[in-house]
Amino acid sequence: MTHRITLIPGDGIGPEIADAMRRVVAAAGADIEWDVQDAGEHVIADEGTPLPARVLDSIRENRVAIKGPITTPVGYGFRSINVELRKQLDLYVNLRPALSIPGTGARYDDVDIVLFRENTEDLYAGIEFDKDSDGAAQLRALVAATGAGTIRDDAGISIKPISEYGTRRIMRAAMDYAIANNRRKVTIVHKANIMKHTDGLYLRVAREVAAEYAERAPHIEVEDFIVDATCMRLVIDPTTFDVLVCPNLFGDIVSDLCAGLVGGLGLAPGANIGDTAALFEPVHGSAPAMAGKDRANPTALILTAELMLRHIEQHTAADRLRTAVTNVIARGEALTYDLHRTRFGTTDGAVGTQAFADAIVAELT
Repeated sequence: MTHRITLIPGDGIGPEIADAMRRVVAAAGADIEWDVQDAGEHVIADEGTPLPARVLDSIRENRVAIKGPITTPVGYGFRSINVELRKQLDLYVNLRPALSIPGTGARYDDVDIVLFRENTEDLYAGIEFDKDSDGAAQLRALVAATGAGTIRDDAGISIKPISEYGTRRIMRAAMDYAIANNRRKVTIVHKANIMKHTDGLYLRVAREVAAEYAERAPHIEVEDFIVDATCMRLVIDPTTFDVLVCPNLFGDIVSDLCAGLVGGLGLAPGANIGDTAALFEPVHGSAPAMAGKDRANPTALILTAELMLRHIEQHTAADRLRTAVTNVIARGEALTYDLHRTRFGTTDGAVGTQAFADAIVAELT
């Protein structure tokens, strides 16, 4: 069955790695019709926004999309397109697996962690007030009037909402995944020792959901750890973890740590999943300084395509793609600059983006 998929190439290195991904997916035998939609910094001049309505319309119609990285200015300008897409489409599950691949030169060779990050709440909900705004002044007055403390007059303010509703559905998604994929443990990550009414609620509700699954899945151990202790234990021995379920901000940070355990963001795929749509994207950014140089590692987007293929139940193509990527990296004869440097300590002999994709395509044909 042919699946029509929205493809957003993105900014920076996005178009280059998207081209590599498309060639690998085709060689793997996937049956896909691409609906290409441009979005990002480069469309603002013509369309007045980095996220035109046509992009959201396409994703809503096709129900599945994959995107390259998109540039977001740091500290100014428009809000992240990634966050806006998740918000508009209610993509509440951010799925970020970290799986060791032989031959990457990573510090660990036995990592198999799947991180579930709640995608719509917490500090990434985007409820912020500039330090000189009326909203910030009103909040400072409210905090003082309730006796909760004081906020400096020159402080910007971000609000951290965490709800029972949002927590229940991310925890249920993690538990359902653990059952369906024969995982052994789910770890709830939090900072409930300090943030009693947000992370505290998150921990309490997550435990309630775990109790609901106890009879259905008695073989799955459920534990909880404070986020800083989790990070320490991940570095000491990542094999003690299996499935992690995190609030939004901690999930973003911890997932990058997990990517570092297996070789870096160039190997980190991701998925954003809701009840009516799914958007697949690599964890890394757009690296505009590398754009057009044929040096970017497309592995993360290629492995993101594997997640997408499994989502649309093209498992044979997904299996072939994963095996081909694993074999090419394991042999070490055609590695991108970052992988070659990590494995061999030098970039001498490294290949470019498209040559790396060529090696994977050759493995598939």
